[in-house]
Amino acid sequence: MIARNILETRFKEVFGKNPDLIVKSPGRINIIGEHTDYNEGFVLPAAIDKAIYVAVGKREDNLINLYAEDFKAHYAIALKGIAPTELSWPNYILGVVQQIKDKELSLSGFDLYIDGDIPVGAGLSSSAAVECATGYALNELYGLSLHRVEIAKMGQLAEHTYAGVMCGIMDQFASVLSKAGHVIRLDCRDLSYTYVPLDLGDHELVLLNTNVKHALASSAYNDRRHACEHAVSLVQAKYPEVKSLRDVNLSQLDELVKPVSPAAYLKARFVLEENERLNKACEALQTGDITALGEQLFLAHEGLSKDYEVSCAELDYLVEQAKQFEQVKGARMMGGGFGGCTINIVEKGFGNQLVDALSKGYRSRFDLELTAIFVAIDNGTEVVY
Repeated sequence: MIARNILETRFKEVFGKNPDLIVKSPGRINIIGEHTDYNEGFVLPAAIDKAIYVAVGKREDNLINLYAEDFKAHYAIALKGIAPTELSWPNYILGVVQQIKDKELSLSGFDLYIDGDIPVGAGLSSSAAVECATGYALNELYGLSLHRVEIAKMGQLAEHTYAGVMCGIMDQFASVLSKAGHVIRLDCRDLSYTYVPLDLGDHELVLLNTNVKHALASSAYNDRRHACEHAVSLVQAKYPEVKSLRDVNLSQLDELVKPVSPAAYLKARFVLEENERLNKACEALQTGDITALGEQLFLAHEGLSKDYEVSCAELDYLVEQAKQFEQVKGARMMGGGFGGCTINIVEKGFGNQLVDALSKGYRSRFDLELTAIFVAIDNGTEVVY
């Protein structure tokens, strides 16, 4: 957590005045349901107690004046002239501004300072948190009357149009709408959702950060999305009522996709199976069966690694090694893939022992340090000041 007085002080140092508003928007974990959101499936995310913070203040002119603490970098552009920039970090903010402009909502120039304590590259959706913190702050600052689901959708479109990643809705939705002590069972087709209590009893969640992010992550993500769309198009040729993989069953994949594109078949089959795993995970949570919940995580990782092919050697190593310990009930890679974290359900107090047990072998194998991230489930986006 970043203290309010630190944010206020830094804003004043950078912009020479006090901020009008400070907002925080959290990163997220996802218990299960990976790569299902852009296929109109189900996901089971929750916000964590690590967030992006934005401090904002209105200007008298139409200049957008940004400062990112992580990069010690300024960026400024006229409101009427905003466009994607070759710099990465301003695009997540500017894309949201573009969405507000597209809705023809009233907006003027502003100063915005951004900082956070979400580990970048860990697969905890810091980019979605930036988008949602920006959208929520501007909504509050200008009285735009946007509701939380709209802010999530605008964040998603900002990522599509300015960052160039065709992400699903899960990350932004979880960042804005989460509730402490609960996961969200989100239907990504119609955005209906229910809060499911996350009661792990004598267990806790521990994230193991590979401290690696392979360069092909973004392009491969879009490739997987295209493979799923290709599978849908092959089924649509015979069943025109099909709109997404949500409408497809396994027999249709066997008949129409497998003979034409084995690669697209594997990706599509994974999505169907992942939706089933999520339903079983929810049942396990509701009955308090942590062993059954953990088993679905292990199965999900196997599918993500072998069928959807979005894992990497570092992630596979950590999951395989974690299986050796009876105190670990479940583990899988989390997020888009090719690096980031594994999520582990472990007996309370065992997290540090797990890190100690795996660190030496991980360092020897990959010449990388293994770090643990302990998270608590927190509320979604909110005003700090």
